[in-house]
Amino acid sequence: MRHFLIATNPDKDINLKLTTKILDYLEQKEADAYVVSDIYRTGIDKDKIPKETECAITLGGDGTILQMSRALRGLNIPVIGVNLGNVGFLAEIEPSEMQQMLDGLLNDEYRIEKRMMLQGQVIHCGQVIGDESALNDIVIGRSGFSRIISFKVYVNGQLLDHYQADGVIIATPTGSTGYNLSAGGPIINPISQMIVITPICAHAMQSKSIILDKDDKISIQIQRIRKTQLEEAIATFDGHKAVQLTYDDVVNIEMAPQFTKFIKITNHNFYSILKRKL
Repeated sequence: MRHFLIATNPDKDINLKLTTKILDYLEQKEADAYVVSDIYRTGIDKDKIPKETECAITLGGDGTILQMSRALRGLNIPVIGVNLGNVGFLAEIEPSEMQQMLDGLLNDEYRIEKRMMLQGQVIHCGQVIGDESALNDIVIGRSGFSRIISFKVYVNGQLLDHYQADGVIIATPTGSTGYNLSAGGPIINPISQMIVITPICAHAMQSKSIILDKDDKISIQIQRIRKTQLEEAIATFDGHKAVQLTYDDVVNIEMAPQFTKFIKITNHNFYSILKRKL
């Protein structure tokens, strides 16, 4: 590899110290990089990414990788992350391993790991008002303070259950160690292909997570709780893009046609990472 995209969270890489260090090293090796120095403030303009880009490097935490995966949707550019955050299940390269990472990329000594994504469509009055993908999860949650929401979950057209809860998480295996884990959901090997549904603080004694096949199609229909309340809930995609939901809106979710490609340099496997992080 000789052509890179570098995206940085400057709150984690203070004064772009590591970004500059990477750029200097790549220049020494006669490689080049297109730099986005503040991915959260400016985002990434797909039209400005050089067509020869072979790899995207993120400097930040898992949120930086999620931002990158959305920005690169459809471009087939693999991602690797340097963890400057806290837990870092996605951005698993530590700063001390940066030299090893760069040498592996420059010498084409790496492997590619494909992660499934979700595709979600928000339907209001028969019209699509939101269409987004997610690497981690799609969450239907409360729109406001201290109130529950009511919703029905259908799988392949069949009613699974009717919930009254703070919300529901629809997660990929990659997202299983995120909000899903915090809500009591199971941990799943990220290279698996399945979907997990985890209710959030459901008002029922037996509301547990349910694991579905990757080809299952999920529909979540919002129910009315208060007649005077217009906005019943909100749908978020990887905690970023938000769409307001009203009574009778439907969120259709299925496995996305595209994958996020992760570059693996080290010998860290999921289970060793899990043991170290948790």
